Amino acid sequence: MGAKHTVLSGLICVVSVACASAQPQAERGASMREFVERHEADREALKRYWTLESSARRAERLETFDDETLRELERVDFDALDRAGKVDWILLRHELESDRARIEIERRKRAELAPLVPFLDRVLDLVEVTQRLEPVDPERAAEELDALVGVVADARKATGELKDVARSLAVRASSTVRELDTALADWFRERDRYDPQFSWWAAKPKEALSEALSDYAKHLREDVAKLAADDDETIVGDPIGREALLAELQRAMIPYSPEELLEVADREFAWCEREMLAASRAMGFGDDWRAALERVKQDHVGPGEQPALIRELAAEAIDFIESRELLTIPALAKETWRMEMMTPERQLVNPFFTGGEVISVSYPTADMEHDKKVMSLRGNNRHFARATVHHELIPGHHLQQFMTRRFQPHRRGFATPFWTEGWALWWEMLLWNRGFATTPEDKIGMLFWRSHRCARIRFSLSFHLGLWTPEQCIDFLVERVGHERENAAGEVRRSFNGSYGPLYQIAYMLGALQLRELHRELVDSGRFGEREFHDAVLENGNMPIEMVRASLSDVSLGRDFRSSWRFYALE
Repeated sequence: MGAKHTVLSGLICVVSVACASAQPQAERGASMREFVERHEADREALKRYWTLESSARRAERLETFDDETLRELERVDFDALDRAGKVDWILLRHELESDRARIEIERRKRAELAPLVPFLDRVLDLVEVTQRLEPVDPERAAEELDALVGVVADARKATGELKDVARSLAVRASSTVRELDTALADWFRERDRYDPQFSWWAAKPKEALSEALSDYAKHLREDVAKLAADDDETIVGDPIGREALLAELQRAMIPYSPEELLEVADREFAWCEREMLAASRAMGFGDDWRAALERVKQDHVGPGEQPALIRELAAEAIDFIESRELLTIPALAKETWRMEMMTPERQLVNPFFTGGEVISVSYPTADMEHDKKVMSLRGNNRHFARATVHHELIPGHHLQQFMTRRFQPHRRGFATPFWTEGWALWWEMLLWNRGFATTPEDKIGMLFWRSHRCARIRFSLSFHLGLWTPEQCIDFLVERVGHERENAAGEVRRSFNGSYGPLYQIAYMLGALQLRELHRELVDSGRFGEREFHDAVLENGNMPIEMVRASLSDVSLGRDFRSSWRFYALE
């Protein structure tokens, strides 16, 4: 047997060339799976330890960890790996390099906060002592707490001299200050009353600092950002800029510029508009597609009837797919999905359905204001729902989650919305091509959502490039797609409130276009059958779709593999 060497970070013992060559293919693939699993476990342990994302020490530790792992990864005998192992190796290398790029961007964002939160490091110096399990000098801690009260007061005064502070930066600074206040409270609670000396010295200055931080966070939000204390509807967002967009696109293995992707969106939008006009004419409205859309929106079920409609539509989609042998659907997946009705509060940011094992159904409640009630009814009509239920359940998100828990679970760390949302939208495209929409009304329902996914590329990239405001994004959804204004506002709010990454909304259409091209390469060419192809996509796990392509085709895989797949012709 050949020699073994041990990964210094404790990830895995990587087998040398001679030993790896003697192993069965399955075992060599398994070694990379273990490498990936242990890397993910180690990284998550570090994140649980370094909980404050604004911490420079956290960034430095994660960066060091990534560098160590990269060095160990380079020692793996790549050529001795089977194809699955090579895919995992490339995925992990790509993830590590992308993490380093993201850490650098976060470092720059942190620097942007310095004029508004100049005391950030000093507060972190106090609270991170807990994580390092170092002793605390109560008297010195009290002196620093007392000094910081003055520093925070000076920072507040200085905001009056700052010119043209972006609202998004002021809101981000306010959130950071509140996070510091929370971290300070946790730090104090760890010692209060357990150490009488600490309580005697630190209680009063900590109380004063907490009051100063709370007051300053309020000042940043209300006086600098000009947002009322109870305003939970104004959309601010935080544009990341072109450089960060390019880094995120590289991370997602999308080798296109933001400007090229805007062109892709416009081309796909033009197709949707042509088909919408054809459906409008078939309904007798000529080129007045808005009138046809209005008729579709009026066709909704009455109070209490939406759950029955969801069950009916879910069964219809499953029957359609199975009768055409497009995909294997496990019986347990069909049995175990559940339903819940969405609260009015959630509908502010999720005006439509969300899904997975539990589909969360948007429908007006009895206590909603009349105008919001009507908009929810119209926005969740039976024809719109017919295009979204299978997106959220089967073959969409519920089936995806069911399968990724059972196949290649080690690849969850490589998960991307281009695979998650792209798969669900790809099925909308495929079902359209197979005649799932039999009436003009159903076609308009499907086209509304497909247009919406094109619009997501246009409005989200335009916002992050600094070209559009949130209000312009809402107007675009209303005027070009036909959204109800309240629903459009909810969609934009969800896109920019920080709960989704900057590329999430473009991932639907682009991921679907990637799968459409991969389907053309593998199924239309006769190399895969329909069912075989779709089963293989699910069973290979959630990862950038270019790597799905690498797994299923004969694309050359080497240590120098880089994203280069131009899946959409713009020439």
